[in-house]
Amino acid sequence: MNFKKNKFLKIEKALSPEMCDFSYKYLLFKRQVADTLFKHKYISPYEEIWGTWSDPQIPNTYSSYSDLVMDTLLVKMLPLMEAATKIRLVPTYSYTRLYKRGDELKRHKDRFSCEISTTMNLGGGNWPIYLSPNENVGIPDGKKITTASNAKGIKIDLEPGDMLIYKGCDIEHWREPFEGDHCGQVFLHYNKKSPKNKDNMFDGRPHLGLPIWFKGKKLI
Repeated sequence: MNFKKNKFLKIEKALSPEMCDFSYKYLLFKRQVADTLFKHKYISPYEEIWGTWSDPQIPNTYSSYSDLVMDTLLVKMLPLMEAATKIRLVPTYSYTRLYKRGDELKRHKDRFSCEISTTMNLGGGNWPIYLSPNENVGIPDGKKITTASNAKGIKIDLEPGDMLIYKGCDIEHWREPFEGDHCGQVFLHYNKKSPKNKDNMFDGRPHLGLPIWFKGKKLI
């Protein structure tokens, strides 16, 4: 499949089973620690370095911006992302969620820092993602070709270790209500490497791993 033409590309087994298992169990452990610290008021529920349950896109579901392990994956997967897309990229940020039964990701497009993105299944139940590319992309539908304007979307199933690369600012994407118990997904976001994007490297922070409130700040 041609990424430039279709604006998305699925890669199976991009991450080893061992690395998936480590990452998924790490997130479960981190969520447990964050829950204990918040409930017993050792830290504020808005202390984003531990993750939060306050993401308005999916309320009451654990998420973590720019976790150190996930940002390491962001850098690790960069060569594969560039090879698959044939685009020079710079990392912006990672974002991780541990979804629960009933969660739903509404149809949306992403902000500029998610120009070229991948979502990767780390573990738990299978939860398909749907894509609606622009109208000049043909979508197979039985024996005829439909377009995104009258199609329900392309369903993409991801097993642990599989990744879907997509142009998040161009393609509407969503997930139907989750029927499983848990699902761990990491989103790895990149910009095209160009002079006009240089100020947005690391999502506008001095380097990776920092909380989002470092965006636009300079270190003293």
